[in-house]
Amino acid sequence: MSSWFDDLKTPRFKSESSERVAKIPEGLWGKCPSCGEIIQTKQLQESLSVCQECQHHLRISARERIALLTDEGSFQSYGENFTSNDPLKFDDQKPYKDRLVHAIKQYKMNDAFIAGKATLNGVPYHLGVFEFKFMGGSMGVAVGEKITMVLESALKDKIPAVLVSASGGARMQEGILSLMQMAKTTAVIERMRAHGIPYISILTDPTTGGVAASFAMLGDVIIAEPRALIGFAGPRVIEQTIRQKLPEGFQRSEFLLKHGFLDRIVHRKDMKDTLYQLFLRLGNRCKF
Repeated sequence: MSSWFDDLKTPRFKSESSERVAKIPEGLWGKCPSCGEIIQTKQLQESLSVCQECQHHLRISARERIALLTDEGSFQSYGENFTSNDPLKFDDQKPYKDRLVHAIKQYKMNDAFIAGKATLNGVPYHLGVFEFKFMGGSMGVAVGEKITMVLESALKDKIPAVLVSASGGARMQEGILSLMQMAKTTAVIERMRAHGIPYISILTDPTTGGVAASFAMLGDVIIAEPRALIGFAGPRVIEQTIRQKLPEGFQRSEFLLKHGFLDRIVHRKDMKDTLYQLFLRLGNRCKF
């Protein structure tokens, strides 16, 4: 027997002239997490998942990001078979191996990062994008290796590299091995810099932990989407540690730009054109 509370769970329209109830199909509507505006899914897709009321940039998937930043049909992925082998045999409330199997099955990808080569307005480049839904976009050994592949491939081909971060940081289930990826990726960036090969880092919501503390903040140009959370530790952890109230907007893109951590904040609809202009300006040693 259903209660009045159960009845509230199903959104519905009720006609004034009849008692007929029409259920709203799932997936037709979304809600802005910033202003609470109810938005049609179709409208969200047309606006690149940006709320038209408050301009909040909702999180999008890695595959949506790739479609946004590349010429249609140009993206060729590599390293798709890379996946963690659970090096520490980690087990807390649930075995790490089981968590991986579940995530792989649910998101149809082997880890939290997609790597490949593509073109943007005809300019070739290597692109790597995090999938935050896959274990919080955390960076383990497999993710670190794929990031390194993107950077080394760009160095070898003498074309730009772009990494789009959306991550909670290093993957705790892989312990010190995940932290080693910070040094490995940083070393390749230094080699790229020595050879004049551009590396552009795009920070999205959220970019934190070991990812923010390594390659994400080492781009020749560092771009962020509006209001993205960016930092090492979360604001709550920092407040509890220093026992002080943090400034308004602390660790958001606008705060970091003001304090010199970013080069530019770019609206999602302008990101592709911005990247193209950067390729042309920075690519004097590249083979286009």
